This record gives sequence, C-alpha cells and structure tokens, in this order.
Amino acid sequence: MGFFLVMKAELVRVFIVMRRYWFRTITGMIIGYGMLMVLVAGFIYSRPQVEQGLSKFSDPAAATNFVLGFIIGMYAFSVVGMFTQGLQGMATSGVLEQLCMSPHGLITNFLAQVLVASVSTIISSGIMVYLVSFSVGGSLHWDTLPVMVLLALTFFNLLGFGFMVGGLVLVFKQVGQVAILIRMGLFGLAVFAREELLQQPWPVRLSMHVLPVTDAAICLKHVLIKGQLNAAGEHASVFQHQSFYWLLVSCVAWTAIGMSVFKVMENWSRSKGTLGSY
Repeated sequence: MGFFLVMKAELVRVFIVMRRYWFRTITGMIIGYGMLMVLVAGFIYSRPQVEQGLSKFSDPAAATNFVLGFIIGMYAFSVVGMFTQGLQGMATSGVLEQLCMSPHGLITNFLAQVLVASVSTIISSGIMVYLVSFSVGGSLHWDTLPVMVLLALTFFNLLGFGFMVGGLVLVFKQVGQVAILIRMGLFGLAVFAREELLQQPWPVRLSMHVLPVTDAAICLKHVLIKGQLNAAGEHASVFQHQSFYWLLVSCVAWTAIGMSVFKVMENWSRSKGTLGSY
C-alpha cells in the first residue's frame, strides 16, 4: 500500500511539472523528433554520403527497425541512468538520507520514482517512434496485449540490472565512467538486436540471452514492425517466440540479483556510515 501512495505522489508531481513547463515538454519532443530523423538519414541511408542517402527513403521497414531499436536503447540508457545519476544527485542534495529515514524505505521510494519516470518516457518515446515511422512511409502494428506485456517485462528486466548498478553507486560513489560504458552497451544491444542473431552459434545466443534488453528488443520489434509474422508470412505469436521465454527468465533472474545486490550494498554502506556521502 505504501508503494502505491508513493507512486501516486510521484505521478502527480511529474505531471504538474510537465504541465507547468509545457513549453519545455513540447520543444523537447520536437527536438527529439528532429534528431531521430537526422539519425535515420545519417546511419541508415548514407551510401556513402548523407545527401545521397536522403534520396533512398525506399525501405521504411529498415528505418522503423532502427528508430524502434534506438528508442528502446535510449529507454535502457535512461532507466539505468536513473539509478546512477539519480542516486548521486540525491546523495549530493541530502535527499538520499531523508528517503532512507522514510517508513517506506529507500527501495520503495526509488522504485516508485523510476516507475513513474519510465511511464512518461514510454509515452513520449512512443509518439516519436510513430511520427518518424509515418514520416518515412513505414507502419507500426499495434497489438495492445502483447505490447503492454512486453513493455512491463522490459521495465522489470532493466529494473533489476539498474538496482545492481545503483548498489555500486552506494558503495563506490564515483562510478560515472563505468555507468556510462554499461549504459552505452545496453543502448547498442537494443539497436542491433535482431532475430537473425538467434541463428548464431550457441555461445553467441547464450550471451545474448543472458544480457538484459536484447530479448525485449527482439520481441518488441517482432510485434511492432513485423506484426507477428514469420518469414513465410504466417502469424507467429510473440508469446510462442523463444526470445519471450528467455525474457521471462531474464526478468526473474535480474530482478532477484539486482534487488539482492542493492540491499546488501545499502546495508554495507549504512554500517560504514557512508550512505549519504558522495
């Protein structure tokens, strides 16, 4: 019950900020849309120059695939960043110690903040994906139940990993460079994750399944871009896709590992009296 009260308060706060600073919200989405269009032109269609590539907007599916992977990668980048930069910011401002004294505890408060921030990110990112896909003549196949299930699993998949990285912040404090490398790695996994990777030798496939966000990106692309169709044009439900089952395992494993590591490191930092220092 405490978690939902904290989440409600955080949700109200976020929408008040978005409404009060509506100009920043709108301009941010416009700038994000423009940047995605430039990236599509620069990374997908340049053969070999951007100017020459701009005349090759003939493969909307490729553009949509890239943009969706880019958005998923940015989502993974931001979720992990909420734990690293968020905890560092709370420590420097003195908020972290106040949250620790809250009856709901640090994990509950931080989980509510991350969940609300993720919902707002998904909404704004979804709008940008649709706009870019529409601009290049592509299409997105919306299927409510699979998309909602996959978004929820993607969040929990990243949540455990984020808590684990956040635990490093509580103990080692200055982990900015390592956090950036981890976030960039997740970003690259989401952008380049494709079903073709499932045909690689088993060591590559196993590594891909162990790492977070890869299976989530494959499943989301399977629904939103391919419309749950296989190579033969037959309906292939994402709930029967091998990456979906690996995603379930990954969610359980990373959530358990991340929560456990975070709690151990939080207790260790408390015992040393360095929880609120940075």
